[in-house]
Amino acid sequence: MVSTSEFRNGLVIRLDGELFTMVEFQHVKPGKGGAFVRTRLKNVNTGRVIDRTFRSGERVEDIRLEKKTVQYLYREESSFVFMDTTSYDQIAASEDVVGDIAEFLKEGMEVEVVFHGKDPISVELPIFVELEVTKTEPGVRGDTASGGSKPATLETGAVIQVPLFLEEGERVKVDTRTGTYVERVK
Repeated sequence: MVSTSEFRNGLVIRLDGELFTMVEFQHVKPGKGGAFVRTRLKNVNTGRVIDRTFRSGERVEDIRLEKKTVQYLYREESSFVFMDTTSYDQIAASEDVVGDIAEFLKEGMEVEVVFHGKDPISVELPIFVELEVTKTEPGVRGDTASGGSKPATLETGAVIQVPLFLEEGERVKVDTRTGTYVERVK
């Protein structure tokens, strides 16, 4: 159990049977009445953000999470299979746990998986990944006065916007947080 005086950003608590990460908090001491703590909490499973107020000194259950580096092996129907790089155990994570980052997962890639007990609750990719462009239309000189972009399909199946000069077979660095092109990789 953790008291409101021990609240911090990133703290994971159980509230109404669900896990929440503390995004921000603020201790408030009004001129009249008791102090309280105003918080913004993000549901670990759904990503939904809620506001919640706690009385000063109130206690909530804190949750210990474990983070492991694992290697992505393959996709099997509606789940993704990872391997613990230390024990070589295989871990299956559902599509809900992996979420939108699935489009940037490449076989053999190392990622971070956050566990609650033995259950994976989220998967975190590196901020930047290098992927090969497998399909794109040729860029035509003079198509645009400045810059310009075109859609390109990557080896994982993701489609991103890339500059006109990129061609099939080239490798690009992609920001996994935004899904955008960063630079060409030699």
